[in-house]
Amino acid sequence: MEHFLQDGDFVGVSFWIVSVAMVAATVFFFYEGMAVKKEWRLSMTVAGLVTLIAGVHYLYMRDYWVASLIANAANGEGGESPIIYRYIDWLITVPLLMIEFFIILKAVGAAVSTSSFWRLLIGTLVMLIGGYLGEAEVISASMGFIIGMIGWAVIIWEIFGGEASKAAEANAGVKAAFNALRLIVLVGWAIYPLGYIFGYMMGSVDNGTLNIVYNLADFVNKILFGLIIWNVAVKESEA
Repeated sequence: MEHFLQDGDFVGVSFWIVSVAMVAATVFFFYEGMAVKKEWRLSMTVAGLVTLIAGVHYLYMRDYWVASLIANAANGEGGESPIIYRYIDWLITVPLLMIEFFIILKAVGAAVSTSSFWRLLIGTLVMLIGGYLGEAEVISASMGFIIGMIGWAVIIWEIFGGEASKAAEANAGVKAAFNALRLIVLVGWAIYPLGYIFGYMMGSVDNGTLNIVYNLADFVNKILFGLIIWNVAVKESEA
């Protein structure tokens, strides 16, 4: 029993809930993707891939947390953050989420160039690499934060004032969904840098609290992101 989830381990419970929710969301997105117009099937497939990849990584993150909590119990220490697993997950899923902005615009025939795609992708990679290097202590936490924020700023600019934003404003069919998705990136994603500041730069948040915050943020940001795309795909297909 010592290798299983223990009573009172609310962090472990959060890992478990998110892992199961991601699997359930994957089944939903793949199933619903078969019922929408062909122009929207790629978007639904990508939404399902995001939650599938996240679900697999959360299984490993859950086990890592539980094992480290048990191993450190004798020393009176808590569990360790599964940094490497979390960033492998983000390195795959976050670029896919960014690509969704480009895909949904193409689905409705909006005029958007591949330059927008590359700006979103490069901004995402810069954001993630900076954050990982800071959390893994390869560089200072402050430097990692600065690099990560530069990447996030590129993304925010592109979806609020760049080519992607202008293309969405010109297309009524996708405008509402695009606005909702970019609010997730602006508001929902703000949880991650805040967690980074309090957890790694100020040291005022313990690993348990930080991981619960990250887990809940992933739960909302990945699944809600896909649900918004599903909603517009269904409406466009019915129309």
